[in-house]
Amino acid sequence: MKKIFLLASIALFFSCKQQKSDKSEESKNQNQAFVWEGANVYFLMTDRFNNGDTTNDISYDRTKKTGTLRGFEGGDIKGITKKIKEGYFTDLGINAVWMTPIVEQIHGATDEGTGISYGYHGYWAKDWTNIDSNYGTKEDLKELVAEAHKKGIRILLDAVINHTGPVTEKDPVWPSSWVRTEPQCTYDNYKNTVTCTLVKNLPDIKTESNENVALPPQLVAKWKAEGRYEQEVKELDAFFKRTGYPRAPRFYIMKWLTDYITEFGIDGYRVDTVKHTEEFVWQEFKVECDYAFEMFKKNNPDKVLDDNHFYLVGEVYNYGISAGKAFDFGDKKVNYFDKAFNSLINFELKWNVKQMAQKDVFQRYDSILQTDLKNYGILNYMSSHDDGQPFDRERNMPFKTATMLLLTPGTSQVYYGDENARELIVEGAVGDANLRSLMNWENLKTDPQTQQIHTHWQKLGQFRANHPAIGAGKHQLISQVTNELVFSRIYREDKVVVGLNFNNKNVIIDVSSVFKNGDELHDFYSKQTVKVVDGKVKFNSEFDIVLLEKK
Repeated sequence: MKKIFLLASIALFFSCKQQKSDKSEESKNQNQAFVWEGANVYFLMTDRFNNGDTTNDISYDRTKKTGTLRGFEGGDIKGITKKIKEGYFTDLGINAVWMTPIVEQIHGATDEGTGISYGYHGYWAKDWTNIDSNYGTKEDLKELVAEAHKKGIRILLDAVINHTGPVTEKDPVWPSSWVRTEPQCTYDNYKNTVTCTLVKNLPDIKTESNENVALPPQLVAKWKAEGRYEQEVKELDAFFKRTGYPRAPRFYIMKWLTDYITEFGIDGYRVDTVKHTEEFVWQEFKVECDYAFEMFKKNNPDKVLDDNHFYLVGEVYNYGISAGKAFDFGDKKVNYFDKAFNSLINFELKWNVKQMAQKDVFQRYDSILQTDLKNYGILNYMSSHDDGQPFDRERNMPFKTATMLLLTPGTSQVYYGDENARELIVEGAVGDANLRSLMNWENLKTDPQTQQIHTHWQKLGQFRANHPAIGAGKHQLISQVTNELVFSRIYREDKVVVGLNFNNKNVIIDVSSVFKNGDELHDFYSKQTVKVVDGKVKFNSEFDIVLLEKK
């Protein structure tokens, strides 16, 4: 990508001006058939993305001084909605946004050797039925979903059934009928990964239990103080009467989580800590999510985007596409796809990109997705909130990161700030806090190099959003001469040709396997129109990427 780095500032300015004039073209993604297998998902930490309401920055008296990036920093639902309205995600070619959990977090803080920590990340639930005041209100969430849907953007929330938040001076442990507090997981076999606590002081929900249990007394007291105890109990009674489930811990939580579907119309869940919970739990969860989604569509026909199913993507930590459907615990293999997840997060791509040629990465992913994982999907990423070995920790390869993430078959996950080379190494931060720095909006406003990087992500992202063939289509190699790589992707009627690593201005590409003589094609990257002559297109470009689509 050296050529892109060397573009003159005046060329960058012209490019940015041109983007603004191409809005009608860029918004094509709203009119394309949406498929989850080819989606472009933006994953953000709700607390770290954008502060849209400074009045909720401190809630529940969370005022202790924390370790670096271990406390709430102000990001909220309104901040995300603001960026949706501004078109930030649309301009990036994003058609789904996944937010870290927004349920009410523990009020107290912990100190596990990394400095005092609050539940800013969302994975320490106190009350699944309520939105944490630091993130906003139910009205805020309704607005966010509505504004996202107006722009053809789906909303994924993050589901946690495996554990409650830690025990603190403000957050007593749940009853022993609900949780176990030992043993701690050793991860050396199936049982020692599932029937245990992930870490010390993270109570594990007894998801295997079918015993009827009463509501935790602290939740009863909380709901009564908030004046909603009778309503919550009434809804629970109706849920258990309809389903016939025992009043076991996991079914309470499933009811609470699926309420976000029926009340707000969210489009999917990313599910946390999947392999630490019995696989039948996720099959049950899918049944309830599907039911809730159908009820929402039936009751809100004017809010239905399309006939896509409710999307469930699971985090099976260290799952890789090479495993196909079976995750191996050593003493047991588990299939999390059938009757449960549409897709799993793929932890493998970053290693594949480091170890394999581009051509081989694309062919490998196409081969597996078209065979072992046919009718299912994977969610590819290059950096995330809890992977301590991101593809490009120093942010030296932001262009390559975008090219390989957004052009590899499968669903793509852009982690907030990938598109701006947000720092992943923060002075004073320990462990995963480094991965969770504040979104670098100021860099995007003022730094020409950040703007170049951002423009590259925008172009590739828009092209992906416009063409489900990129993520979901059949991959076919057309040619490779030295480093120049040309391939096609075809999904139903959607056809594209992509060229990478062109080292001179004279672009010559054989497109005869996809397009006909006389066809007018558009190179989305350079914004040029070309015509197919003798099975080829020939034109000059200052860029080393070519993205060809039918005009």
